[in-house]
Amino acid sequence: MALVAGIDSSTQSCKVVLVDADTGEIIETGRADHPDGTEVHPQAWWDALMQAGDGLLDRADAVAVGGQQHGMVAIDAAGEVVRPALLWNDTRSAGAARDLTAELGGPQAWADAVGLVPVNSFTITKLRWLAQEEPSAAQRVEQVMLPHDWLTWQLAGRPEEPTTDRGDASGTGYWSAATGEYRPDLLRMAFGREIGVPRVAAPSEVVGRTSSDAVVAPGTGDNMGAALGMGMAPGDVVVSLGTSGTVFATSDKPVADASGIVAGFADATGRFLPLIATLNAARVLSAAAAMLGADLSELNRLALEAPAGAGGLVLLPYLDGERTPVLPDATGTLAGLTRDSMTPQNLARAAVEGMLCGLADGVDALREHDVPVERVLLIGGAAQSKAVRTVAPDVFGVPVSVPTPGEYVALGAARQAAWALAGGAEPPEWSVGVETVLEPQGSAEAIRDAYAAARVRMHPETARN
Repeated sequence: MALVAGIDSSTQSCKVVLVDADTGEIIETGRADHPDGTEVHPQAWWDALMQAGDGLLDRADAVAVGGQQHGMVAIDAAGEVVRPALLWNDTRSAGAARDLTAELGGPQAWADAVGLVPVNSFTITKLRWLAQEEPSAAQRVEQVMLPHDWLTWQLAGRPEEPTTDRGDASGTGYWSAATGEYRPDLLRMAFGREIGVPRVAAPSEVVGRTSSDAVVAPGTGDNMGAALGMGMAPGDVVVSLGTSGTVFATSDKPVADASGIVAGFADATGRFLPLIATLNAARVLSAAAAMLGADLSELNRLALEAPAGAGGLVLLPYLDGERTPVLPDATGTLAGLTRDSMTPQNLARAAVEGMLCGLADGVDALREHDVPVERVLLIGGAAQSKAVRTVAPDVFGVPVSVPTPGEYVALGAARQAAWALAGGAEPPEWSVGVETVLEPQGSAEAIRDAYAAARVRMHPETARN
């Protein structure tokens, strides 16, 4: 039996799954924490990987890394890290994002060039920040890598030619998913000079071997890894309800959205992965529960006792500001307060509906770019909520499947490793467990309309033409 190891090197931790290459069955798992913060020395990731993979990696015939996207790992001529890596959630390059957007000629020019409009998450803005704010460190930089690139490079024994994959490269701001090519002119514009970038490997290419002679696959970004782990096909849309929210789909066509709402990523198979991110998801429910002096199970019970539409109560759930729509300084808004609507049940229901309406706007944004939406795969911690499961099919307007909870980023990396090990045109077919399939029971048009009206009243700039 061939075994493959999939690695999920996320912001918070490193997880390793050892998997049967033929069936996708998980044999054993390991986990280790990462340091907290928005900048981390990559050595901490390696140390966590060695801890989480102890007794697992040396049994694998192939290995791949799914890593947090967008981070900047700056490398000098000796192959050493110049400074701690800036992570996707580091916001110090917000000014650089605004400047770069203007310098190329605005959002449409960026969308046409690389399928993205710069925000402080993307690697290209972090490079501009480094060049401007730490020029002595910037002078030492010879190569820039992403977190998964650096770990793959280490696993393969630091070969002369580092590699990346098209999925993670598509989140840098200097590689185009539509053309499959780097934009060195944009890299020069951001950093002020030429620097090296990893070669973009084919999806199932063998890019090296570990010290135990296991095949090393290219790896990918975490969202792309999750898509591969769930076996997504065109028509599938994932809605992830974690601390933040994400909406992403597999598509046969690239997306270029000048509004910046949809990031035009590539996936890990040769297709595309348009994605929307929100700052507010599961924590909206925990905050509402705290406001009601309840736990999450009580919040569920209360929400299910309220009518659809929460008696006219509408929550705009921008409790941490918002990225989609772009409202970084916004706060939450509770609209429609009357003596009749001010009940614990309605507040609980409004929290669930508001969170899901914010993500449904992301699903609508995919539809506007002709991305097929045939079913929603609901994942993340809040997907276990009975109230969320009840409301979601109507709000999204399509059937909702809830996959069995699992480490889908790590599983996606393992599936890619199995693909590289076996070769072939497509990744191996692994079954994905589904807890339940939920069909729409009615129309949520009135709920969506009330939410949109409240959003436009409070934030007129979000009105759509």
